[in-house]
Amino acid sequence: SLPPRSSQGQRRVAPAPPAQAAMARRLLLAGLCLVFALGAVQGAAGTETLVVGTAGRDVTLTCQNASQRALVVEWFRGDPDMTPILFSSDGKLPDDARFSLIGNTSLHIAGLRPQDESNYTCKEVLNETDHLHRIQLLVASGPDKISVQIHPTTTLPNGTLYAKRHDILNFTCTTISRPVPTIKWDFYPSGSTHELFTEVNSSQNSFILHQISPRYQGNYTCSAKNPLSGFQATLTEELLVYYPPPSLPQCWVETTNESSGGVKLFCQWPGGYPHPTLYWRDKEDLGSREFNATSQEDSLVATLNSSQVLREKEFTCHGSHVLEQGAKASCTVRLVDPMIISDPVRSCFVGRAVTLTCHLIAGNPPARITWLRNISQPEMEIQSGGRFHVSQEGNTSTLIIENCTRSTDEGYYVCKAENSVGLREMFIHLTVAEPVNISGIVGTIVVLLLLGILVFFGVFLYAGPRYCPKGTLLRTRDSSDILVLMDSEDEDVLTEPAGDPAWHKAMVRANGHATWPKESFPAEMPSEISLEEKEAGPTT
Repeated sequence: SLPPRSSQGQRRVAPAPPAQAAMARRLLLAGLCLVFALGAVQGAAGTETLVVGTAGRDVTLTCQNASQRALVVEWFRGDPDMTPILFSSDGKLPDDARFSLIGNTSLHIAGLRPQDESNYTCKEVLNETDHLHRIQLLVASGPDKISVQIHPTTTLPNGTLYAKRHDILNFTCTTISRPVPTIKWDFYPSGSTHELFTEVNSSQNSFILHQISPRYQGNYTCSAKNPLSGFQATLTEELLVYYPPPSLPQCWVETTNESSGGVKLFCQWPGGYPHPTLYWRDKEDLGSREFNATSQEDSLVATLNSSQVLREKEFTCHGSHVLEQGAKASCTVRLVDPMIISDPVRSCFVGRAVTLTCHLIAGNPPARITWLRNISQPEMEIQSGGRFHVSQEGNTSTLIIENCTRSTDEGYYVCKAENSVGLREMFIHLTVAEPVNISGIVGTIVVLLLLGILVFFGVFLYAGPRYCPKGTLLRTRDSSDILVLMDSEDEDVLTEPAGDPAWHKAMVRANGHATWPKESFPAEMPSEISLEEKEAGPTT
């Protein structure tokens, strides 16, 4: 069997050993040699000849040893000693009227039949001796009734066959021939040289193609050749490989031109073979409208005029393929007015640049966006050039104005979106203002802030310690430190005897080394002694 041709297509051939043809030829030659050898042994003096005739045609067997001195020429079917005379020049006529003599020496057989195949002997009777000339007649017939079958396939009206991609195909070629013919399959792809698939010595030749692919689309020729007569018969079948598109149809709408206001409906369904059948339909009858459709391969274009009355209408493209007659594929388009959004107010400083942006959020067919001024030139479209730069990327259009001036640039601008279905406009107001010195304002604020800080610290230092917080604010309520202020004339108070209980208690409290019993002092002593109390002296 032949090896696989590719990952998508493989072929298998019915068993046919390559040596079979050579073996048949060897056997045929050996048989002919044996016949000649037997004839040489059986005959006396003479020659041998091989003649091949075709069934249904005439053949003439010439006696090679015939001469003008021959008295009688006799023809035998087989050996002269074992068979009766078939035909003789002295008047012996055969029983079959198809046999006749030509020139009194050659045997002519009309309408050769397969049963006429035999060994014929020509005997020339001379005065002195008999000369024999042996002729072996082989009758070849065919190849006839050659037929080709490729299945599973479908026949088109013109006789061409088609198969579905990835199917398994069986190829069979049969014929009738005598002897066994040589049959071969040749593949002729479109635009390429032919390729031999298989060749066998048999009345039938078959092979199988697995996972048939478009690569194996072309002409398949079966040739049958008779090895004896050399007659050859051929039969060719054209095979196409069909496959449907892998995805659904695609639809879109485009504007015909700016003046007519019409639209074109595009429908495309690529990827299949042969090309699919496409047609447009509307929920309403389109017979009253101009509806011109042009089909080209796998696409269909329909032209609609007066599309203003078709606003918000839906159109559906239907597609069908020969391999999927029951399944319908479709796509739908809808004619929609354009819709745009933009910032209604923009501002620009004198001498600076500003960008006006307009976004298209709806519209089918896609709308064309233009920019207009509604003050000085309301109908004049703004084109790129000078200080104006107009650009569009996708559904966003941008107008850039450089070196803004209040007198010429301030005012309303119009973003206009228009398609064959409708029109939409958006007004944008541009304000041009004098630039503000921001750096000067920031510098002034910083200087005033620093000046305030300096004034605060100057006043604080000039006022002195009167504005300083008291030290007691930094102490806790449990602090036991006591400040005692006394005049020099009262220094004798410090010379109180150590045994005086009042003095002892005051010192202990001042030093913080002991606590006073509760029963001894019903009231606490003051924590400070002011100067006024010391100057007043003890009370009586």
